[in-house]
Amino acid sequence: MKKQTNKGITHPLIERVSASGTNRGSVTAEASIGIPLFLFAAVCLIWMIEVRSIRISVLNAAVQAAKSAAEETAVIPVLNTVRLRSDIVSLIGEERIQRSIIRGGTSGISCWKSYVSPFTGDMQITVEYPVQLPLPLFGSPEAELKEEFTVSAWTGSGAGTGGNGSDGGIVYVTDNRAVYHEDPDCTYLQLSIRFVPADKLEEIRNSGGGRYHACDKCVFGQAMTGVYITEDGGKYHNSLSCSGLKRSVYAVEKSELFGIGGCSRCSG
Repeated sequence: MKKQTNKGITHPLIERVSASGTNRGSVTAEASIGIPLFLFAAVCLIWMIEVRSIRISVLNAAVQAAKSAAEETAVIPVLNTVRLRSDIVSLIGEERIQRSIIRGGTSGISCWKSYVSPFTGDMQITVEYPVQLPLPLFGSPEAELKEEFTVSAWTGSGAGTGGNGSDGGIVYVTDNRAVYHEDPDCTYLQLSIRFVPADKLEEIRNSGGGRYHACDKCVFGQAMTGVYITEDGGKYHNSLSCSGLKRSVYAVEKSELFGIGGCSRCSG
């Protein structure tokens, strides 16, 4: 009599247990990949919302601070970038900035590239600040943000009447009379003065790409916390009343000048 064996026969219960174990393993593997990706996406979304929020705060505060600065530049055409930054911090709130994603908190906000245009008197405002995503596992990625806009300055007078040399042969000269200028708004005649932090002098360059050095008339020893510079000059100054920041301009008849050439920028 032959014996019956179970060789090659699989019980249905065993099949169901095996399938169930495979499904659980698949779900676990998907969850181990999907959940971290979901959390990362959620953090990125929160980060984007915070970036948008802080940009709006900085821009609104900068506009308000610049409007206040416009009243001051109507008297003295120099933009105090240190005070501009201080006003922005005050308007946003120091506590809000310290809790934000701005790297370095209040010290991360920089306005030193802002200036008053020597041509129109308008202020060009530039506010820069780095933001940092708080994810140490990904190297804490950063981004450099910048807000730029122009604010018309209060001049208290009508628009200037730029000369072009055709008005009765009038030209403009300075004390040294090296050249004559046909345009009274020529950059060689109108100094563009900026007030910048002294610790930024190593980074700042003039219009010709040169560094700024201490003025021998008003800088004795170390520079002050903030100094005055011009776009075309090569010196930094501790005093706004320094003679190096002043320029006397005279209107004369061109026929009175002998042996003087015209300015390369404004004279044909």
